[in-house]
Amino acid sequence: MSSHDPHLRTPSGKPRLRSFGIALDGTPGRFNAITDVPGVSVGYTTLISGDGPLKVGIGPVRTGVTAILPRPVQELSTPVFAGVFSQNGNGELTGTHIIEETGAFNFPVTITNTHSCGVTRDATLRWMHKVLPAALDTGWGLPVAAETYDGFLNDINGHHVSVEHVVAALDNAAGGAIEEGSVGGGTGMITFGFKAGSGTASRVVEWQDRHYTLGVFVQSNFGQRRNFTIRGRRIGQELVGSAIREATARAEKGSIIAVVATDAPFLPHQMKRLARRVPLGIAMTGGYGYHSSGDIFLAFSTANPEAALAPSGRTGHVEFIPDVDIDPFFDAVVQGVEEAILNALVTNEDMTGRDGNFVPALPKDLLKQMFG
Repeated sequence: MSSHDPHLRTPSGKPRLRSFGIALDGTPGRFNAITDVPGVSVGYTTLISGDGPLKVGIGPVRTGVTAILPRPVQELSTPVFAGVFSQNGNGELTGTHIIEETGAFNFPVTITNTHSCGVTRDATLRWMHKVLPAALDTGWGLPVAAETYDGFLNDINGHHVSVEHVVAALDNAAGGAIEEGSVGGGTGMITFGFKAGSGTASRVVEWQDRHYTLGVFVQSNFGQRRNFTIRGRRIGQELVGSAIREATARAEKGSIIAVVATDAPFLPHQMKRLARRVPLGIAMTGGYGYHSSGDIFLAFSTANPEAALAPSGRTGHVEFIPDVDIDPFFDAVVQGVEEAILNALVTNEDMTGRDGNFVPALPKDLLKQMFG
């Protein structure tokens, strides 16, 4: 693989996990990203400004918003079959009630900081009415908006994420290779005491001579340093008390949001089953779902658009892979979540935020020593 291979580096040149030669399970898609699922796109707005003592409403600012479009813009009113699962509900993901009721949602997904979740939800409705007015002229919208807490580094009570920032993330959503680390909603996030944030990965699954893609996107903000694990090696224990500069002491307020997308044809109950496997991928990295962690997961399928729009008065028809054949897709979820979290860590640098609060990046030389 060349240095420009998207499996090895992000578009800006940041090293991804595979650049360190760490063996991983499964076969990634072209970009090893959620955008490998046809029609799915991701956009960011990243807000970084100011240093020094916290001045609420002024900064320092270390935050942003991520937008995930499950279908191309002109098709966003077409629902996607979906399922949700909460491993630990100390967090928010809006739109879950209608997903539980109907097994579907439409419109984009946004992820941001805890105190901006309402802004991103409402801004999504404003944007949808602008770009696809017919979707709202005679109906309503219940967008999916999620959050994790970034108040250790960010002036979270300053409410710096605006409608305009959300619109910008939605407008710039694109396919292909995407950035990771301290970008979008992940800008101020921390995992296992290291700088983390946005991460992604994908897997190709073969079924009956057909190839399907399953992609994962995480906003990673959880975990205790002592539990950190890479490919079964409990390196967190080795790092406690090491020469690595520790993060400024803080109370644990972590969470993780994961979005799983696939073009494989599945029914809503099967999407919920995929969402339930996300915690297994988190556990592979050392995440245990502690009390303060909001661990909430969404899975959707872009297949069967005709069934999702089945008209009144006649039966609808749907294609789906049988439950007895779902195990390889469970593998893909676990593998993708594990790699997405680790990508969120390795694509980062040290960050100092409000009040001088410091979070170190995972040392790249350490990875080379341990796994090179």
